Parts: sequence; C-alpha cells; structure tokens
Amino acid sequence: MLNYERYKRVPVMNYPERQWPGNEIKKAPIWCSVDLRDGNQALTEPMVVEEKIEMFQLLIKLGFKEIEVGFPAASQIEFDFLRQLVERKLIPDDVVVQVLVQCREHLVKRTFEALKGVKKAIVHIYNSTSTLQRDVVFKKNMDEIKAIAVQGAEWVKQYMKDFDGEVVLEYSPESFTGTELEFALDICNAVQETWGATPDKKIIFNLPSTVEMTTPNVYADQIEWMNGRFKNRESIILSVHPHNDRGTGVAAAELAILAGADRVEGTLFGNGERTGNLDILTVAYNLFSQGINPELHLENIREISEVYERCTKMEVAPRHPYAGKLVFTAFSGSHQDAINKGMQAMRERENAYWEVPYLPIDPADIGRQYEPVVRINSQSGKGGVAFVMDTFYGFKLPKGMHKEFADVIQAISEKQGEVAPEQILDEFNSNYVDRKEPIHFLKAQITEAEEDVEFSTFARVRYMDHGVEKVFEGVGNGPIDAVQKGLEKELDIEIRVLDYNEHALASGSGAKAASYIHLLDVRSGKTTYGVGISSNITRSSIRGIFSAVNRLFY
Repeated sequence: MLNYERYKRVPVMNYPERQWPGNEIKKAPIWCSVDLRDGNQALTEPMVVEEKIEMFQLLIKLGFKEIEVGFPAASQIEFDFLRQLVERKLIPDDVVVQVLVQCREHLVKRTFEALKGVKKAIVHIYNSTSTLQRDVVFKKNMDEIKAIAVQGAEWVKQYMKDFDGEVVLEYSPESFTGTELEFALDICNAVQETWGATPDKKIIFNLPSTVEMTTPNVYADQIEWMNGRFKNRESIILSVHPHNDRGTGVAAAELAILAGADRVEGTLFGNGERTGNLDILTVAYNLFSQGINPELHLENIREISEVYERCTKMEVAPRHPYAGKLVFTAFSGSHQDAINKGMQAMRERENAYWEVPYLPIDPADIGRQYEPVVRINSQSGKGGVAFVMDTFYGFKLPKGMHKEFADVIQAISEKQGEVAPEQILDEFNSNYVDRKEPIHFLKAQITEAEEDVEFSTFARVRYMDHGVEKVFEGVGNGPIDAVQKGLEKELDIEIRVLDYNEHALASGSGAKAASYIHLLDVRSGKTTYGVGISSNITRSSIRGIFSAVNRLFY
C-alpha cells in the first residue's frame, strides 16, 4: 500500500482578504527567458557555445527583452558564452541580459569581469531562505541568512562602481514557497534598503516557486500577501519563477499575475530542473487565445520547436499544449463532427471571431496547418472522414454518404491503426469513382424533345458489359431519369434514385464536377451511393449511376 502517511500536508495560509480571485489578466507580463541558464543546466548534455548562441538568437527573434544568459562565474563555458555575445556584438540595444550569481564576493567579482562591455545587465543574486534549508543545509538562523543577502547586494554595489554599463539588481529568496512569509518580507526589505531602490532605479524581487509544495492558489495568496506589504512598492518589479513539481507551473504563474506579479521568468516548453520550469509559451498562447497581445512573436511554433529540439536535444511531447504534433488533432468521431460543423459555420457566417468546437485557437495563426486537425483511426466517426475528404480533396460528401464511406475506412483502421488522408482518397476512388466493372459507361447522346412534355429526354448510352461493348436507350424526365430507365430495361433490374448531389471540384474553366447518386435496389431494399467525376455535369451524373449500379449488383 502507498505509504502516504510519511508526508506532511503543507499548511494553507489564513488569508481571507485575498483579492486576486476577482481579478482578470488584461495584458502580458514582462517576460524573462531563463532557457540559457535554468534550462541549460537541466540538460543531460548542456549546450555548447554555438548552440547557446543559436538559442539566444531565437529568443531575440521571439521578442524577449530580458534573457538570463547564464551563471558566468560558475564555469568557463558560461563565462565564454557571455564574452562571445559581447565581443561579437550579438546583444541588441533594447535587450537586457541577466546573469545569476550567488552571494559570494569572488563570484560577484568574476561576474562583473564577464559583463565588461555590456550596456545594461540584470545581476541576479540569490540565497536559499526556507525553513528546511536553513536547518539541514546551511545550519544558520534567520539573521545569518539575511546577512548573506544583504552582503550580496553590497558586493554588487561595490563592483558596479567600476562597471561602465547600467545594472539592475534582482534578488531571489530561493525556496520562497517554503519560507515564512514574514521572514521573506523582512529579507527583501533589507536588500531593498541596502540597494537604495527608487521609482527610477527599481529593484526586481523574484519570488520563486523553487519547489511546488501545494496548490497554485496558495502561491497566489503568498504573492498577493507580499505584494501588499512591500515598502515603496513603486520602486519594485515583482517577479515570479514557478517550477513544475506538481504539474501546475502554468496555473501558478497565471494566478500569480492575478495576485500582482509584474514579471514572469520561465523557459520555452518548460525545460528546467527536475520536472521543469514554467512554460512561457503556454502562458503566452493562453493570453493570445483570450484576445490579449502576448508581446512575443509566436506565429511559427514549428520553427520554435525545431530550434529548441536541435539545441537542447530534448523533444516536444506530442500532446504538449499548442506545440505538440497531436494537440490540434481529433481522433474521436464526435470531436471530428463538431470541428467539421464549426469550420463550415465559420465559412458560412464569415465570423470575425474564431469559434470552432475543440479548437481554442486557429492552428494557422501559430504556423500550424489544418492537415493534422483530424486524423482517422478506429475511434473516428463519419464526420472525420467527411472532413478529410472536404478539407484535403474538395469532395463534399452528401450527409447520407458519410456513414457508408466511414464504415469502409473504419474497417481498415481496425486492422492497421491510423489511416492517412492519401489512403482515404485511394479507398474513395476504388470504392466509388473507379467502380467501373463489370459495367463501364463509355459515352452518351442526350436529346431533348422540342415540346415541353413528360418524358421529353432521350438517352442513347454506349457501355461495356463484362468487356463487351453494348448500347441501350432510355426515355425519361431528364438525363438521369432517362439513363435509369434504360438501365432497368437493359439489365432487368428495378432501381430508384433517392438523392442527387453535385458540386464543382475546382474553380476555373477546366473545373470538374463531382456527382453523387443515392440509388435504391427496389427488390432487395438495399441502397448505396455512386460517384462520378467529369468536366461535363451530365457525364459525371451518368458515371455516378453506373458506379452505384456496380456497387449494388456486382
């Protein structure tokens, strides 16, 4: 039995005055990518300098204005990467690079050596403040832990005196979610006072969910509590850095924004230590889906995925929100039918807003194609097959034909699994369009009587019957009726046309027509559809009749 009694429930703070549940997100936060630091250190094979440069250039292209480029005092590779960015002049004037450093003097000094030549930088200092880490890792009391943070801020002030660029200080009480709120506030106030933050020289306080310890609403309570108690709030940029231990990093970030966070740190696709970081792309696309400008250029999710996978050697999961190969795919028959009808309604109503069931956004808006929207397997239904035939190949199957053809495809999918659109078209052709044996229509001569009388159309039809060329004649009320009556007499059958539909397959003078004939064998009660294609509408309808007769009787 699972030994759940080994674990203590994390207490929920008593905070009845919370206001964030009634708030709405109305604009994008300040984004800071930490792919090159937090994301990189989580890789089994960390990126080399050129890979980091490619990732950096992708982040620039996406519109990030704050990018944490690494921990330059931690290793020579990290140091060299930052120097490459500076010496190759790869940092745009409107982009601020961020560097992480522990509150140790030799590391702060080395960090400023790496920053030489940078016009503006965020120097991000941190130390762990949680009850557990104070006890088992550092074995220090609150005052000693606070002194580390204050000393770190003083060292940054000391070494920036000889630095030509502008410095913004960021301080993180690491493991904030496991820290007593009063102590977290006290240590932030002490750092702020040491730094001397003003509205024109703001300090960033980053309150990380270093380890997700409970539900996102508790994190939001913590953020709002701190937000309402900071001194000189106008001198502070409140930042959050959620991790994903409980799988709720995105929710934690969104609720934290509701609670007053101005800034969000995260990574593309949530790559980070352990179970990962906040997935910035998901939060940004969530904003986009609500009609809010995400302030990032995210129109090509495929390009983003390709660069990410190449540089990190990680794979984007097929069900990853927005980016996964299968997220805009429906296998369920009911889902496929709803998507099909939603697409039709969008076209017919010329709706200015995107409203399609099961698709929160238009895949095309983020560089995805409609190809994978519906994919056919044994769970699919008639709507999905009809959607593929319409979307891919322009065949608008009559509603009554949906199930008949879907049954053909489902039988195949039960044997082999997923059925590709190309195979669906092949089956459609072989079962309907190319169903030309044993009777094969060759040519028809249609003559209309001069007077408007009943049975005024005469049809003379040449066809092959089991390889032998033959001719029959028929008289009826229009070409279809005349051919039907001629076939009944010629083949000694009794048939009725239950329904007839036709449409153009392509625009232009060379367009072909598709005709769908729903035919009944009166003697047996069996029905089926036939399909004919021709640039001549009469010829396509006759081919449809022959297709249906072959399906009914042979």
